[in-house]
Amino acid sequence: MSVRRLLPAPTARLRFREMALDDLDDMAALLGDPDVMSFYPAPKSRAESLDWIERMQLGYAEHGHALWIIETHDGAFIGDCGITWQSYNSVPVREVGYHVRRDQQRKGYATEAALACVELFRQEFAPGVLTAIIHPDNDASRGVAENLGMTHIADDHAHPWIVRTVMGMDVSPV
Repeated sequence: MSVRRLLPAPTARLRFREMALDDLDDMAALLGDPDVMSFYPAPKSRAESLDWIERMQLGYAEHGHALWIIETHDGAFIGDCGITWQSYNSVPVREVGYHVRRDQQRKGYATEAALACVELFRQEFAPGVLTAIIHPDNDASRGVAENLGMTHIADDHAHPWIVRTVMGMDVSPV
């Protein structure tokens, strides 16, 4: 059985597309940037960035969604954003995630892209809970989640080295 592949609607400034192997240079630069990845255990290598792309491609094939490339309407790479399966405290959840190039941060791109993902979730999966699982010191990411209407719903104790903040919101159908 074939899974229907989803894509958020374009926004005023952004469009979405599936990641491809041709995106490796951009994704390796994004995921290898110590500032962008400051709340991850470490920046990703080029090989880990390739694995990232391949995992997103598997997500499209298995679930119809994952993180997508976000770019301007003229094709400038901004980052990635999308809906992935994650878990907190052994509870499987759909999470909205986002990474934006350092030189494009603080311009509202993460919120704009994530809002498009919330709308896609509303159309395809509502009613349900959409989450954002965030490092407790990542104020910028928490601000994006709050801009979406999310509030703190739990603390994630699944990782022995950190208790992550779980933000979430009940999403109703259209």
